[in-house]
Amino acid sequence: MRKRLKWLSALLAVGMAASACSGDGGGSGGYPREETLYTTGTQWGPPNNWNPIMNWAYTTGTTGYVYEPLFLYDPQQDEYIPWLAENGEWTGEDTYEVTVRDGVQWSDGTPLTAADVVFTAELGRMESVPYHNLWEWLESAEAVDDRTARFTFSDPRHQEWANWIYANPIVPRHLWEDRSEQEVTAAANEEPVGTGPYLYETHSEDRMVWAENDGWWARDQLDLDVAPSYIVDIVSSSNEVAQGLLLQNDIDISNNFLPGIDQVLNGGSGITSYYAEPPYMVPANTAWLVPNTEREPLDDPAFRRALANSVDVAQIVAGPYGDLVEPADPTGLLPIWDDYVDGATVEEQGFGHDPAEAESLLADAGYRDTDGDGMVETPDGDPVELTLIVPSGWTDWMEAARIIAEGAQAVGIDLTADFPDDPALRDARETGDFDLLINNERQMSNTPWTYYDYIFRTPVLERQTTVNFARYENEDAWELVQELSRTPVEDTDAMRATIAELQEIQLTDMPVIPLWYNGMWSQVSNETWTNWPSSADGDPHHLPTTWRNYNQLGAVLTLTEIRPAG
Repeated sequence: MRKRLKWLSALLAVGMAASACSGDGGGSGGYPREETLYTTGTQWGPPNNWNPIMNWAYTTGTTGYVYEPLFLYDPQQDEYIPWLAENGEWTGEDTYEVTVRDGVQWSDGTPLTAADVVFTAELGRMESVPYHNLWEWLESAEAVDDRTARFTFSDPRHQEWANWIYANPIVPRHLWEDRSEQEVTAAANEEPVGTGPYLYETHSEDRMVWAENDGWWARDQLDLDVAPSYIVDIVSSSNEVAQGLLLQNDIDISNNFLPGIDQVLNGGSGITSYYAEPPYMVPANTAWLVPNTEREPLDDPAFRRALANSVDVAQIVAGPYGDLVEPADPTGLLPIWDDYVDGATVEEQGFGHDPAEAESLLADAGYRDTDGDGMVETPDGDPVELTLIVPSGWTDWMEAARIIAEGAQAVGIDLTADFPDDPALRDARETGDFDLLINNERQMSNTPWTYYDYIFRTPVLERQTTVNFARYENEDAWELVQELSRTPVEDTDAMRATIAELQEIQLTDMPVIPLWYNGMWSQVSNETWTNWPSSADGDPHHLPTTWRNYNQLGAVLTLTEIRPAG
């Protein structure tokens, strides 16, 4: 009865508010305000893709609201939460079995079975599927019965598998098995059928609307229920517009970077964030200064170390960010991985803002000002002229790039900042046609393996699309990364030992220069919905974000905790 009343009230609201549909945010579109959650911050273009395999481009909510993984992973508690899987365990040295929950149905009424799980893994045999490399070390996948899927590995990579089981949503075999590779990896999937708490309702140029799924399995099996009857995700036009919508209660949660939001958070406006004081935001990923190690003089570790010592990260944190972020540890490992930082290596090999040390390192390595222009030349006497690129319009990174360039010039490195548009930057980054750039591609996860896989993965390809944009090659480091991937997740001592060796290489060779921890931008209004996640005792501690690939990290649970303010 409750859901029938919701639909009736929605239909009445459509008739009453049809003339008010402005497309500007909350209160429009005919959805009852007290039952509708308005979000923004992920979608920067019209919704046009509901394909969960395209994990870099799908419409906000496709994974998490519609498609679900076998497990969730809570990075703050370091805990795997059984989700579509009731259980999963290693049953042998090279065998892992998943038990699928009984009674879960796809939204078209078809039962979820182990065959769907096996089919989803088998899709990785297609070269264009993002997890294609799974089959470099997975030997076979089979449905033992309707509820049991068995995976046999030729090379058991425990860390990578533990990542796969929560990061990748399961898709329905009966609807996908006849699709071509092009359809699997590039089609829009315009009629998404999943197992999750929401169903596709409608979309337009400026928004995506999801409606609650009455048949969601977790109500009966986990005693969970999502609070909003509808979720309306508004396409971001600018950070300034997002802030205005938030202050007007037309948005309930904004996951945009909002310049000056610290003043709003301290202004008694009813807008809050995860922390009540700086840095306000959960550290989500590490921003690195990435040198192209194939270009002179950035191919010289001594020069890279000198450059690292020229960067005034504190000025960046206090300036463009207004203390919304924190300086990164020299290793760059996120705070959730503090236990894996080797203190002795950091003490001996770490770095910080030290212009005198930067100048000394340059001189010792033969970089001197031989023509009297105030800028150093290479040991061979060639000029050093470098450019740091960040995307045009990314105002925080643009200002950070200017500060980095000023610091480099102060120690005699001729460095300028440039701001190409995002497509041009991506092309330069992938092809290696750049000197320096800022990047933060790897988010928090279940294991530091994902972090070191980004830094050290080899071989370097003609186009580097996802990792190792520095084009740094070190066979010893890559072997250590693979050793880490094979380490059981519960063997933290072995993990620390391998990571300590990786940090020794990292801080000696400086393939990337960690700068700051990028915040999980999250600002919420408490006018329509309350009980948002925060660090306060007694509040939910889930990740308060709608960003892609974070629902698998427990962000979807935020929807089960918020409550109507009334």
